[in-house]
Amino acid sequence: MYLTGIADEASQDIEEQINVTKELGWNAIESRFVNGKNLHDLDEESFDRVCEAIDGSGVHINALGSAIGNWGKDVRDDFSITEGEIERAIPRMKRLGAKFIRIMSYKVLEQDDQMVEERIRRLRLIVEAFVSEDLVPVHENCMNYGGMSWRHTLELVEAVPGMKLVFDTANPVFNRDRSMAGEPWQDPLEFYQKVREHIAYIHIKDCLSPSPENGGKETYVYPGDGHGRVHEILKELKDSGYDGGISIEPHLAAVFHDADSSNQTSEDPKAIYLKYGRRLMDMLNSINYEFVPFAS
Repeated sequence: MYLTGIADEASQDIEEQINVTKELGWNAIESRFVNGKNLHDLDEESFDRVCEAIDGSGVHINALGSAIGNWGKDVRDDFSITEGEIERAIPRMKRLGAKFIRIMSYKVLEQDDQMVEERIRRLRLIVEAFVSEDLVPVHENCMNYGGMSWRHTLELVEAVPGMKLVFDTANPVFNRDRSMAGEPWQDPLEFYQKVREHIAYIHIKDCLSPSPENGGKETYVYPGDGHGRVHEILKELKDSGYDGGISIEPHLAAVFHDADSSNQTSEDPKAIYLKYGRRLMDMLNSINYEFVPFAS
């Protein structure tokens, strides 16, 4: 098992992302944003600078946290938007040697008809585009159709050949289970256990469920301090023999899907990222879960 992280939560500067990764003793970054743009949306000159910074640094890009089908995209949008992101992502992943790409299943619509057939049609095209290039698309259980419950995720897995999962420990904490009467908060451990055979990658973040005390909004915390059942899930990962990537996504300096989040703070994002990574390593050491450098 190796450790990595979405290092734009420490800095938007690629050199700083490399430095903070090395300071943790890691050698991999799950790349999402550089200078305010997703890696697949950078202009060519900016992308070249990213490659130059990475080359010879000893740090690798193990995965791309793309915006493909994410919570900001509507399944009714023109599919050419998604196609463009795919076409830009594939050659960049190959140049960087990244194997995994995070995808989603478009935002939840404020209507009963969630246009499931169209979501599946698009996901099949997305997944086939990457699989045909020997790349691994992993669907995240975020604020999208698959994130509505573990049942919705399995529905997509069964309908989309070749699609694997990136499981996020905190996302169930602030998402209602849309498959159950009363729509209770999802249980992260239950979600994990129901989908684990399809998991190829892990995101670690933690938060408290929305409540009157926190203004009805999720509150992000360090791993182990929230309702994400992080310690239990890590223990089950170890016991299952999981040897893939575990990536940190603190969401403590800023929440990318919520500009009004109370989690934005004046505390140094780099300091937060370092503390978060070290807290995770302490948790792993406490259960004798050994991690090794990422091997490209």
